[in-house]
Amino acid sequence: MSFLNAFVASPGAPVVSPAAPLAIAPSTARPSAPNGNFATAATGAVAGAVVAAAAGRRRERKRCNRCNVKRQVTVVSEAGTQAGERPKEGKPLKVIVAGGGVGGLTCAFSMLKQGWDVRVFEKTGKFARFGGPIQFASNATSTLKAIDECLFERVMQKFTVTATRRCGIKDGLRSNGEFRMTDVLNPSYFLDPEAPADWFISFPLKECADFFNLPYTGVINRPDLQDILLDECKAQKEDFITNGVSVVGYENHDKGVTVKLSDGTTEEADILVGADGIWSAVRAQMYNEGKVKEGKVKERSKDGNSIQGCRYSGYTVFAGETVLEVPDYYECGYKVYIGPQRYFVTSDVGDGRIQWYAFCALPPGTHKAGDTWAGEGADAKEGADVISYLKGLHEGWSSEVFYVLDNTDAESVEQRDLYDRWPEFFRSWADGNVVLMGDAVHPMMPNLGQGGCQAIEDAYELTRILSANKTYAEDFDPKVTAEALENFYKSRMPRVAGISLLSGLASDLIINAFGTPWSPHDDKGTDWRSYLTLGWKPFLQFIFFPLQFLFLYSNHPSGGMGDLPQRMKEEWEKRHKKSAEAAFAAKRLGKPTRHWQQGGGASLLISTNGIDSIHLGLEAHK
Repeated sequence: MSFLNAFVASPGAPVVSPAAPLAIAPSTARPSAPNGNFATAATGAVAGAVVAAAAGRRRERKRCNRCNVKRQVTVVSEAGTQAGERPKEGKPLKVIVAGGGVGGLTCAFSMLKQGWDVRVFEKTGKFARFGGPIQFASNATSTLKAIDECLFERVMQKFTVTATRRCGIKDGLRSNGEFRMTDVLNPSYFLDPEAPADWFISFPLKECADFFNLPYTGVINRPDLQDILLDECKAQKEDFITNGVSVVGYENHDKGVTVKLSDGTTEEADILVGADGIWSAVRAQMYNEGKVKEGKVKERSKDGNSIQGCRYSGYTVFAGETVLEVPDYYECGYKVYIGPQRYFVTSDVGDGRIQWYAFCALPPGTHKAGDTWAGEGADAKEGADVISYLKGLHEGWSSEVFYVLDNTDAESVEQRDLYDRWPEFFRSWADGNVVLMGDAVHPMMPNLGQGGCQAIEDAYELTRILSANKTYAEDFDPKVTAEALENFYKSRMPRVAGISLLSGLASDLIINAFGTPWSPHDDKGTDWRSYLTLGWKPFLQFIFFPLQFLFLYSNHPSGGMGDLPQRMKEEWEKRHKKSAEAAFAAKRLGKPTRHWQQGGGASLLISTNGIDSIHLGLEAHK
């Protein structure tokens, strides 16, 4: 009985499974003979009662649990009813984008992802694989990732990274012709005449990207980028673009905007985005710059130094491309050879290719080579003449420059005059429900490689601000939308103005205030520019360029990416070497390596609408 008393009394006694018989240990007490059978029976009866009571308690607990579940379901159901019905989504924004360049397509894709009704009108009758590399700096790749993960990954798969290798300024006269990677900072240079003086400055592109944990600056072929953007947009809306028709004007009204098209028809929209490049018809109306004749730009000013409000920068650029195996190909991203009143740039653009650019101070309209963006085909004779002309201009420069020129396909050579605009500090980019973006409102000089990058930022920021100005269930209100477009201008103008001014300043300084650095060992640099160039070196290397690139990369909406940039770099290095070695081997065997021909056009530059940029940011100044 002691066992049973303990079992019944103890609150923590184990529950006996009804499927198992109750086993009771035999008593160690000595029973009295007359009452032995009774005790055994009593013990069994009590044990059975205990088992029955335990089973009853279990059944009651199960019933209670089921009741609790029912009560919980009822409570949840009642809570859902009290929360109200799911709201119905408001009417999607109807957007028309003028221009199907990189900026216009990125804007269209960003807005299509919001579920908006977007249409693009592009004057080009048919997209072709055409144009050369476009630079995307770290701020642009971060923005692409913020817009869409898949878009970012597809772009990175076609990317050629430059910033993980040395990028900087070389002495155009003293580089010894071996494409060697010498020290940038070597104090013995002043004492030892044998100390190398090839490299002048190294740009801290990688270090500044690492500071924010961003992907590294590089280039992508424009045809590849164009195909990716078109494909991603069509995945959202198959018939989003109309080719062969351009926007020629607009009319604001209380319900939105009427858009006038080149075929004589009109379209109604909530907003019109002018992404139609440096010779923008939308801007021409907004800023009263005169009508733009279809297929032509506004007439030049009387002095010939401006077109449709865009000033001639004072510089023309020649460019060409070649597959060329040089000793520093895997160690150098790009280099800027500086010398008296000009500079010469070479860059790795992937697949064993080197693209070069020669910036010269010439009057506008000095035509020496064709411009395929202006409808002028490449010409071998003109290209050969330009190469000879450039070799004459660079007489006395490093043999490295001549080696690149001598190995260039003459048919790849092009020329373009460079135009830009002063930042619009006081005139809004918006007029009612019409807004400008990209080169349509802020074309800039090429030196920071930010023309296309800023168009990408515009597309992201415009979509973000419009989305933030309504709730899920609201329809877009024309007055609220107009205010949002004005806020977009106020948000973007300070940053864009700063970058535009820096870009223009860089050209003027390199041409007018830079020269061959002074050296105690020769007389190649002896004027005031030479002393100034040498004196600026520590300031440029340790203060100016770090601050400049930190400023450029400071706008990174994706946030830091941890070790992803490093992992992407390692994967890219394998692809890059494989494709380059294949191109070099093909050239050694005499096989065709003219990538620019395979793409349908020469490699200089840029975009149908002036929104893109080649490496180092050459805007499409068509």
